[in-house]
Amino acid sequence: MATIAEVAQAAGVSISTVSYALSGKRSIRTDTRDRVLAAAQELGYLPHASARMLAAHRSHIIAVSEPVHADTDDAAHMAFAMESTKVARTHGYDTLLLVDDDALDGMRRSAATQLADGIVVLDVDEDDARVALARSLDCPTVFVGIPADTEGLVCVDLDFEEAARAAVDRLVQSGHREIGLISHRVETLDRGSNFTRRFLRAFVAQCERRHVRHAVVHPNGHTAQGSVNRLFDALPGLDGIVLNTTADVASSLSATLTARGLSIPRDISVIAAGVSFSTARFAVPFDTMPLDARASCTAAVDLLVQAIDGGGLDPRIVLLPPTYIDQGSVVTRTPGYPPLRRVS
Repeated sequence: MATIAEVAQAAGVSISTVSYALSGKRSIRTDTRDRVLAAAQELGYLPHASARMLAAHRSHIIAVSEPVHADTDDAAHMAFAMESTKVARTHGYDTLLLVDDDALDGMRRSAATQLADGIVVLDVDEDDARVALARSLDCPTVFVGIPADTEGLVCVDLDFEEAARAAVDRLVQSGHREIGLISHRVETLDRGSNFTRRFLRAFVAQCERRHVRHAVVHPNGHTAQGSVNRLFDALPGLDGIVLNTTADVASSLSATLTARGLSIPRDISVIAAGVSFSTARFAVPFDTMPLDARASCTAAVDLLVQAIDGGGLDPRIVLLPPTYIDQGSVVTRTPGYPPLRRVS
């Protein structure tokens, strides 16, 4: 491998001039810089990584802000981090994952030190402190999620409101009369998780719009048992369940209903909407409107790289339409169908 001295000799300049040309620390004549770069390329000289970054005025790193909380869904957390990384690599960027619960500090450091060329913000809360910080940073930033205050921001996310409305409509159009939502744990909503609140509000509003009885419950553990018990307490004629919850709760639903002498879809129709997991390997696969980490992260990183490359990035909200995957867990209820069997 060539040395910096050999590059200097080939270019006819001093070692310090080679260093300045490659690092950008001092202004030198364009023809001298071009001669140094040509010699370095011909000799296969690889300068220190930091010098290459300075010369290009780029780090070719995208920071991914995804703090870990006590209620973090590890599978979803890693899915979004991995998809952000994979998409970034297609653009020639590496990623720096910022997982500290103090998400602001990591973003400040990344921007202030020019460690990252841009920032992707994941796991967004409705009242997210990273919103105000993003507006103050001289660093392109894209949110995957929609906070309450979106002024001046670029946000990308699944249209959770439409997913909730579509789930209710599908069940109502299939003749269902009492619909329950198993949402996320209370601590997740209390923290302000944006998508859980958006989905819940849209579910309730659509049920009221369609004049259908409904109830919302939150798991108090890692199974669906307590949630199902509370749904039947609120809706004795429960015949449809919408899941916007975690994989552990959703995967236990079939067994929980079986213990009551009920089956899917004969007695209860089920739709999993806005979820980041597949139900294909569940005991009974559910109709699903997936939260596709790849689609969300691709849209976000593409916009971010456009901004880094100088293409401009006007504030906008990009809502990805939900896709319905029919796996046979919803059946049509005819008028007068038999009442459900109950096991106390």
